[in-house]
Order: sequence, then structure tokens, then C-alpha cells
Amino acid sequence: MSENFEAKKAIVEEIKEKINAAKSVVLAHYDRLTVAEVTDLRNRFRNANCEYKVYKNTLVRKAFDELGVTAFDADLNGATAFVFCPDETSGCSIIAKAVKEAPVLADKIVPKSAYVNGAYVDEEGVKKLAAIPSREVLIAKMLGCLQSPIANFAYVLKAIAEQKS
Repeated sequence: MSENFEAKKAIVEEIKEKINAAKSVVLAHYDRLTVAEVTDLRNRFRNANCEYKVYKNTLVRKAFDELGVTAFDADLNGATAFVFCPDETSGCSIIAKAVKEAPVLADKIVPKSAYVNGAYVDEEGVKKLAAIPSREVLIAKMLGCLQSPIANFAYVLKAIAEQKS
């Protein structure tokens, strides 16, 4: 076998490992991104423990096929970036936030689909995932909801105690 074939085989194995290790993989179409824009995106992803990579579509298709996933065949065309994330929503959220902060990116990077917990998510699903707050925000909201009745009860008791004094 040729060296080129062995190198491609190693890349397919690397992609399979990354897909299996990630809770979500976001596929995004990118076009005409400047070096500064790509660097900014990579830094955002790095800060969220995500990995932004560009692979050949045929190698990613081969990796998905070997994992038994064929839903991405239609999405694996054109310039495609792949974001491997340790959670379900961060990759989608980072792209949406970057586009919101810099509207010039709206046509330059567009999510195509995602692979979340072993399931295919279409473009609309990716937009919905981007709207979900992060885990930390959800926990903070839940704790606020749990704390609110207790705090209100304490204020009522304090008011009753002040009236009797």
C-alpha cells in the first residue's frame, strides 16, 4: 500500500476517535473567512474546550460510514469546517454568538448540521441548540428558582417580626 493511502487511513482513524470522544460535532460551511476571523473563531472554540478543524469531506464521510452513520452524506460537500465539542450546545452557541457580534460573518460561516449524542441534527435543530443556554447558566437559573421561595419566606417572617416589635 502506498504512503498516501496509509496517511489517509490514519486521518480517518483520527477523525473517528474525535467523533467518538466528542458529545457533539458541528458541521459548518465556511467561505471567505479572513485569517483574523478564523483565529478569533479558533480562540473562542479553544476557550470552550472545542476543537475547530478542517478535513477533506471524503475522509470525514469515510469515518462516519465506518461508524455506521450515513445521514451526513448530503452535508459533506463544499468548504466544511468541523467543530468537536465536549458538550451538546457550545459549538452551535459559539458560532451563533460570533455571527451576532459580527454580522459580516453571517454569510461566511453557516452551520449545516450536527452530530449530537449519536444522532443527526439538521440546520434548524442546530439553531435551536444554539438558543439553549450553557449548562452553567441553566444550573444558575435552577438554583435561583429554588432559592426564590425560601428568600420570600424569610422576608415575610422578617416583616412579621418587625411589626410585632
